Amino acid sequence: MANKRDLKKQIKYICGEIALECIMTREYVEGVDPKKLNDLVIRTADLQQKSLKNATFAFDKTPSDFDSLKEYHKASNAYFAKAYKTFYAEFNKSVQEIVDQLNKAIPESQRELNKKIANAK
Repeated sequence: MANKRDLKKQIKYICGEIALECIMTREYVEGVDPKKLNDLVIRTADLQQKSLKNATFAFDKTPSDFDSLKEYHKASNAYFAKAYKTFYAEFNKSVQEIVDQLNKAIPESQRELNKKIANAK
């Protein structure tokens, strides 16, 4: 990860794309339940808000807590690596749940048509 600003941009982009897919599906695919898709848009917005809020981590130790600055940096890097790995895992799990619900909301006939179109490319 380059920095926190890039992470937040990625979160906004991913959540925006998911919400767009839900809205486009609601408007242009016949046979879907609009209420389910509206709920998915709201879940996506909640995910974005929660993820942006939780994207900030703080290492609660100072260099004076360690014998050397090298040990402090090693511990700090390990903490942030673990924190971001956990954050990504939780975010990706939530995204996958929303995408699965979106796919379930699409009628079987439309899914088959989508597969044919994708295979033709």
